[in-house]
Amino acid sequence: MATATRNGHVPVLLQRYRDEIAPEMIREFDYGNPMQVPRIQKIVVNIGIGEAKDDAKALDAAVGDVRTITGQQPVVIKARKSVAAFKLRAGMPVGIKTTLRGPRMWYFLEKLINVALPRIRDFRGVNPDGFDGRGNYSLGLREQIVFPEVDYDKIDKLRGLEVSIVTTARSDEEARSLLSKLGMPFRR
Repeated sequence: MATATRNGHVPVLLQRYRDEIAPEMIREFDYGNPMQVPRIQKIVVNIGIGEAKDDAKALDAAVGDVRTITGQQPVVIKARKSVAAFKLRAGMPVGIKTTLRGPRMWYFLEKLINVALPRIRDFRGVNPDGFDGRGNYSLGLREQIVFPEVDYDKIDKLRGLEVSIVTTARSDEEARSLLSKLGMPFRR
């Protein structure tokens, strides 16, 4: 489990998880061992860029946006198969993704919950049905400008992005409880 960053700071959300949320979860689900308490393993942020096959600048712009948002260099995802209907050949770039772990993951989750989601217009909470059946949660954001680091004047196009939160929870109920306690604003 992640401890402190290089400068010695422990992310606030991680500290809250250790001090308040883990003991609460032990009581709620009656775990016999503290290692049974669900944890967040990683967060994957990805953007599908269909127009990258025609416009290399779109790929560079999206890479820059994700790097700015996450603080980590994303990797380019290439097509595995050729699809004639989409004019797509194997090896062409179709998206980008970055996987966050450790303190960077905790800082990103804190920023997502406390800053980015409240900035969404007409926000009424995230969809509670975004769980996959194995305790992982995915949500889509329509535009990257909900993150304060992204300068609206410097973006070429509004792009949606997907955030997948991978947990060690064995069920959706455990994962929903964990994310709710961390502050994820689920729609009622």
